[in-house]
Amino acid sequence: MTITIAIEDKDGARLRERTAGDNAYLVHEGSYHPGEQIVIETDQFPCFLSLAVDAALAPAIIFMKERRFSFSVPFGEQTMIYPPQAFSGTRHRIMARQARPAEIAAERNLAVNILDHADNHSIFPHATATVETRGEAAFAARNAIDGETAADNHGFWPYTSWGINSDPDAAITIHFGRPVRLSEVALFSRADFPHDAWWQRARMTLSDGWSTDLPLGKVDGPQRHAIEPRITEWIRIDQLIKADDPSPFPALTQIEAWGTEA
Repeated sequence: MTITIAIEDKDGARLRERTAGDNAYLVHEGSYHPGEQIVIETDQFPCFLSLAVDAALAPAIIFMKERRFSFSVPFGEQTMIYPPQAFSGTRHRIMARQARPAEIAAERNLAVNILDHADNHSIFPHATATVETRGEAAFAARNAIDGETAADNHGFWPYTSWGINSDPDAAITIHFGRPVRLSEVALFSRADFPHDAWWQRARMTLSDGWSTDLPLGKVDGPQRHAIEPRITEWIRIDQLIKADDPSPFPALTQIEAWGTEA
């Protein structure tokens, strides 16, 4: 396997790049500028990579389905969903390596990808939703799979969440990009009480059409739901039934999907 890491400017011109075997890194000296992108390319795909585009972000095992993945360096409002030290300063380290077989085979949370974004169609998991509160980054669908479970506040890292804009028909889907064997789902409701409300239950549907109800409550922490292991390519959470509470703001901090590769 060959991995290329590059920095491109707003016009797509390459400012810096480095190519290596199955364990690559790039050190970028200088400040980032609006419109710049971090690019990961590989000559073998689909594949599993351990990827960290900034020293402030933990490496994550992702499934790369296409040859190229692009990540826009965040500026303005977009910086709110990452640690304050991320992408700042004048020295940046990016790392990508082929995931080891034991890492891929292990039981793990298959629904975590801090690098997900709305235009991502290359790496998985990937989150999509029917609605996001005011279209703001702090309430985007990708926040539900960023690995952050702090829930007693809202609107900025680490209190990122998926906001439903008070829509009773809201739904979120986590796409895995390949079949996986799912055995447990955990939902973390946002718990900034009394600002927040909560849900009494939700429905979970898998790609084969199977569905089940998930009882929920006023909890700050994981609400776990074990299922008989099933193979699926995505999970959808919908039919969110709000509790009888004056607040109009239930929200989802995180989804965990525990299982193995199918």
